[in-house]
Amino acid sequence: MAEELGKIQKPAVSDYTGSRKLFFVPFLYSGDELPDEYQEKIKKYWKQVGESIADLSSRLGTVSHVFHELIATAGHEGSNMVKNMNPLCYNALKHWLKDDGVMKAVEDRDILTEFMDWNRCLYVGLENPRVTEQVYKFYTEAAKKRNAIIAQIIDETLKEGEIGILVFRENHQVQFPSDIEVFYIAPPALDEVKRWIRDFEASGAKENTGEKKSENN
Repeated sequence: MAEELGKIQKPAVSDYTGSRKLFFVPFLYSGDELPDEYQEKIKKYWKQVGESIADLSSRLGTVSHVFHELIATAGHEGSNMVKNMNPLCYNALKHWLKDDGVMKAVEDRDILTEFMDWNRCLYVGLENPRVTEQVYKFYTEAAKKRNAIIAQIIDETLKEGEIGILVFRENHQVQFPSDIEVFYIAPPALDEVKRWIRDFEASGAKENTGEKKSENN
């Protein structure tokens, strides 16, 4: 069971000696096209993520591996991909990413591109229900293969006594090996970001409802 940083007592190093540990970091998007208010909260979130991991690492041990969703390349090339795709995350983790061997590919490129292509097909919208059913079937199968290979890569990479960081979306269905102790990195700013998103979506829904009422009058 994952443990949530900030909502549990600080663990003693002796409690986890020898076990494999994974610091799970929720992947939050920080595109420049988003509102300034959101951007400020995201910056705060990633800053707190870096501080939380540094604190845990100081007590539990050195981070040996970093995994990031959508990254199928290891080493400096993989680190640069993180920097381009998720610069705030890169800044939060650059202390560990500076070593060439730390960044690991958590995705299989072929399976990842298959998953993303089927996802694009669903995203654009399909007219025929039979086609939609088939595409969703292929998408689901690709998602299962992707989840399985991610779990396998983490299992094969993370050795006894090692610590890894995984940046991944929260609503994933990856089944981590039972002998890996997962620490859910949830700094206070995470709740702030989620609350902002809920309020933003709610205000958008109200505006859409108001527009529909105006059209009907």
